[in-house]
Amino acid sequence: MNLANKITLARIFLVPIIMFFMLINVQFPHIEISSFTITYNQIIAALIFIIAASTDSLDGYIARKNKQVTNLGKLLDPLADKLLVTAVLVSLVEMDKVDAWIVIVIISREWAVTGLRQIALLEGSVIMASKWGKAKTAAQITAIIALLINNFPFAFIDVPFDLIATWVAAIITVYSGIDYFVKNKHVIDFTEKTQ
Repeated sequence: MNLANKITLARIFLVPIIMFFMLINVQFPHIEISSFTITYNQIIAALIFIIAASTDSLDGYIARKNKQVTNLGKLLDPLADKLLVTAVLVSLVEMDKVDAWIVIVIISREWAVTGLRQIALLEGSVIMASKWGKAKTAAQITAIIALLINNFPFAFIDVPFDLIATWVAAIITVYSGIDYFVKNKHVIDFTEKTQ
């Protein structure tokens, strides 16, 4: 259990804490500026989410720098990412901040690519993150933060940035998923031949 894996585990343990602040049924104090309103628990959830999301790059960097890339890390890292994004998106559906069908599309892609990666690992190869995969992660994080903070500061100028960011994230997510399967078709072909 090296430092990189501990950071990855910390990301997993932050998931229920974020959900607690997102879904807790307690009247927290809130901030009101003109017609804009946000509760302190939303701000706390957003801050913890930003911290958790930022550890995604950190654990990989530390593992590579210290030459401590492990099979456990290869398994836990994508799992932690998917748990974080999935839990927050489902919570946002519960809060009525995003349509369920968009979340289903995003989550389906996430688990499909995770499955593809696990098959590749069983065959002794690693599917590295593509540029579209990295763009997808950035788009998802941006959309989630915008939704968590009630479209601040764009709400003041009537720009639906949170809605735009959500659509961009969904489109890039689907495209990157297709890209992974097209570029790694040999993994599935190899599995079929060995059965």
